[in-house]
Amino acid sequence: MSQYHGDEMEYAADDNEMAEVEEDMYFRGRAFGESDSDDDDDYEYDPLENRISDTTAAEARRGKDIQGIPWDRLSISREKYRQTRLDQYKNYENIPQSGEMSEKECKATDKGGKYYDFWQNTRSVKSTILHFQLRNLVWSTSKHDVYLVSNYSIVHWSSLTSKRSEVLNVSGHVAPCEKHPGSLLEGFTQTQISTLAVRDNLLIAGGFQGELICKYLDRPGVSFCTRTTYEDNAITNAVEIYEHPSGAVHFMASNNDSGVRDFDMERFQLSKHFCFPWPVNHTSLSPDGKLVVIVGDYPEGLLVDSQTGKTITPFRGHLDFSFASAWHPDGHIFATGNQDKTCRVWDVRNLSKSVAVLKGNLGAIRSIRFTSDGQFMAMAEPADFVHVYDAKHGFEKEQEIDFFGEISGVSFSPDTESLFIGVWDRTYGSLLQLNRRRNYMYLDCL
Repeated sequence: MSQYHGDEMEYAADDNEMAEVEEDMYFRGRAFGESDSDDDDDYEYDPLENRISDTTAAEARRGKDIQGIPWDRLSISREKYRQTRLDQYKNYENIPQSGEMSEKECKATDKGGKYYDFWQNTRSVKSTILHFQLRNLVWSTSKHDVYLVSNYSIVHWSSLTSKRSEVLNVSGHVAPCEKHPGSLLEGFTQTQISTLAVRDNLLIAGGFQGELICKYLDRPGVSFCTRTTYEDNAITNAVEIYEHPSGAVHFMASNNDSGVRDFDMERFQLSKHFCFPWPVNHTSLSPDGKLVVIVGDYPEGLLVDSQTGKTITPFRGHLDFSFASAWHPDGHIFATGNQDKTCRVWDVRNLSKSVAVLKGNLGAIRSIRFTSDGQFMAMAEPADFVHVYDAKHGFEKEQEIDFFGEISGVSFSPDTESLFIGVWDRTYGSLLQLNRRRNYMYLDCL
């Protein structure tokens, strides 16, 4: 990934803010990209503001904008602003014109899918983005529970109780309260969180200086801290938590120093360290635990042996750097997301060409998730669009979720019932929740 430069809590300006529309600015003051304070840390909960701005499914059915944007009071319609965004949004590319060159291979899809229905949008939690290329900062552990990064905090949001609670604050000094071999007992100060993973009761936060902070949600304090490397190019790009065939919980960390490291959380020790020719932006372990998809600062991806780290085969098709990957639960299909504005779907049994090439509207595909039942796949662009595809029927049909704002992450709940989307914006930053559409749902009389 690109080296980080700039203020500590800002992402690079290449991915546009919502305010960048026209010079006359339709949205001055309390609207897109503008706030009363220049301090982005000023995210205090305001009961009145949230009572007005939060949106429920019933309100949306009655015509309220899902983000609470008062289009009737603005000098531009939603449709015109959407077209302006499509025309003006600048996609970040490491390889020039990769987005244009990839279009000829893209598969036309039916956008009439209706798989997840809007349920609520809350501004009580506002997710933030530290680096514009890293968007894995939202994780759901149940259909009511979601964890996300908000500046120096990791917060938990319960959609059942509508309550926000801070799980971990890294603005000050954080040190492990348990003693384990290899743990950095002195801990860290002011960790800048670049990536996050939460599974069951384990939370892993990765930092800009190679930090890894491990916390069990059912225990007080932090259990384990380590630094992957002391090199300057040390950003933790992604983390994946998984269950090892032995039954122990492990996690895999992808790093900008071109390394992938596997940690055993039963022994709290590094168990494997593999090196690759280029910075690794994301890895995904196959459901059977035997294969790992490696993508990074190179158009070509690698399928490697999870035990030895040796390359089994490369796969070619993308035209720029990749930042996302995910396996279908069947273990045969996986998907990769790239700055050439495409998501490619691959079949491990024949990697000579992609099964499908799916196109974004605005920019790079920075996050990909499959539902646990394999029915759907979500792919997130840097802003404004999350696409949910019917993976069971060959990715022929999709639901396009359309809103405004940079996307900090997407996450299906483990039971597939909820889809959470983190939206970063100075004014309309929020958490969107959609619930899976079921034919037997009760009628909502509101």
